[in-house]
Amino acid sequence: MRTVVLAAVGVLFAGMGMYALVAPAALARPFGLSAPTAVSRAEIRAVYGGFGVAVAGVLFWSAFGSGELRTGAALTVGFALVGMAVGRIVSRLVDGGFGFYPIWFYCLVELLGAALVLGVA
Repeated sequence: MRTVVLAAVGVLFAGMGMYALVAPAALARPFGLSAPTAVSRAEIRAVYGGFGVAVAGVLFWSAFGSGELRTGAALTVGFALVGMAVGRIVSRLVDGGFGFYPIWFYCLVELLGAALVLGVA
């Protein structure tokens, strides 16, 4: 079960990361952001693309690899997902309301991913 959960969440991160690397402006668009300059696209590629691919690698290593750090790697990703969701909740409290998609949708995805990853870590 552990391997399946970590690999599945890893696939989601890999997908997001690859999408950001290939189409950074399209990834940002649902959030009302644009990426009109090379600098803005580079930032999206780095934070969502490179980081997403790196997190996928950590999850795959934690799912299929060996060694004592596997649990710590999974815990780190799980708590990072919690942090992302908390950031969305704080934004709601500070900035006011917004519709379900994309903010609440991704908050739920992050909380579900955190629960799954932390549950098998």
